[in-house]
Formats: sequence, structure tokens, C-alpha cells
Amino acid sequence: MENDLKLAVLIDGDNIPSAYVKEMMEEIAKYGNPTIKRIYGDWTKPVLNKWKSVLLENAITPIQQYSYTTGKNATDSAMIIDAMDILYGSKVNGFCLVSSDSDFTRLATRLREAGMKVYGIGEKKTPDPFIVACDRFIYIEILKNQSKESENTLTPDKPVKKAQFDNITPKVIKLIASTISDLADEDGWAFLGDVGSLLQKKQPNFDSRNYGFEKLTPLIDSIGKFEIDQRDSYKGKFKLIYVRNKKR
Repeated sequence: MENDLKLAVLIDGDNIPSAYVKEMMEEIAKYGNPTIKRIYGDWTKPVLNKWKSVLLENAITPIQQYSYTTGKNATDSAMIIDAMDILYGSKVNGFCLVSSDSDFTRLATRLREAGMKVYGIGEKKTPDPFIVACDRFIYIEILKNQSKESENTLTPDKPVKKAQFDNITPKVIKLIASTISDLADEDGWAFLGDVGSLLQKKQPNFDSRNYGFEKLTPLIDSIGKFEIDQRDSYKGKFKLIYVRNKKR
């Protein structure tokens, strides 16, 4: 199972704000067990001081990397070398690369070629090449929004502030509709779990939370162009959700 994965969490300390660490680690725990947790940076620099207070709380090991020359990112190189050492050491079966830097695109691709599951976490400014090189990419701003939403005890299926979330564009609607069609049976129905999995493969950064919805079902329901059907599972222990495109 996916949540049984042993994950190596490698964090680009120069590129990710420390304010997100709590939400980030909670998100990573959904996908597997983070057996290795390392953060890379030049810890002699004041800019990383805020990270120091949260490392012990989250059992993250800091890796010192001096900046040898101006204009070259030594942190990236150290993180990439460690990732390859971990890969060949067969200690994990998945990686979580935490950065908004496109320099890790080739690393993500190489790890996937080796059969590793690769999750990416970064800010919305992350370039597309790194996003599509991952199996799944989560925007860190959404995790922060989710945390604020929980604190305010708002209904999880409703947006907190629309300005904080992406708009549901015709392109998004077309992506969902085509994915349903790809999986549909003779009557046009597709199992929602399969739809979600295929959406993730087509677009690694697809996440209902980007649009202000905790789950895929309320997102699809809000669009108004799809039918939703709840069916009893085997022995009726839980509901199975199916969707199809509305007939024109």
C-alpha cells in the first residue's frame, strides 16, 4: 500500500520557509513513513535561523553545506548526491523532495526511472518541469490555507477565501471530463477513485485543495457539469462514488 512506503524526505533549506514545516510533515505522513529526514543549507547564514528552532521538534537532521563559490548552489549538489547514495543503499522505496527549484527536475526523473515513488512539495512559483517530473506535487501554500481553515473551524468542503485559491477554468473542467470519459463504462459511469488516480498521473499538481475543496467529490459537484451516484459497496459497509459527464 502507498502509505506503507518508506520515504526519504530531503528539504532544500534555502528554498522553503520554515513556517510550513508542521503542515508539511503532516502531509508527508499521508503518503508513507518518513524514515530519513534531512534538510540542506549553510547553517552559518542568519537566513536559516528560523529553521533551527523546528528541527528538533520534527526530528529533521540538518546537513551543513558551505557555499564555496558565489552564484553556485552547493546545497542543491549536496542534496542530489545524498539522494543517489540513499537510492543505491536501498533504504527507502520513495522520496519526498521539498523545494521550488527546477534544478531538481533531473533528480526526480532519475529516481522515478529507478522505480521510486517521488513526491514534490514546493511553492506555487515552482517551474512546471519539476512538477511534472514528480508522481505527485503538492503546493505548500494550500497546506497553510488548510491549517488556517481548521483553526477557524470552517466547513472543509467550502473555500475559505476564494482569492487564495485557483479558479476552476474551462481547461480544468475539460481535464476532468476527458478523464471520466477515459474510464467510463458503457453507461458513461466511472469510479471516482480511479478518476482521481488518473487525474494525478495526467497532472501531478492536480489537487482539489488548490480550488478550495478538501475532496474531489465536492469539487466535481460544484462545477455542475457532472452527475454523481453513490452506490453501496460489497455487503454495504461503505459507499462507492461514481461520476459521469452530463449528457448535452
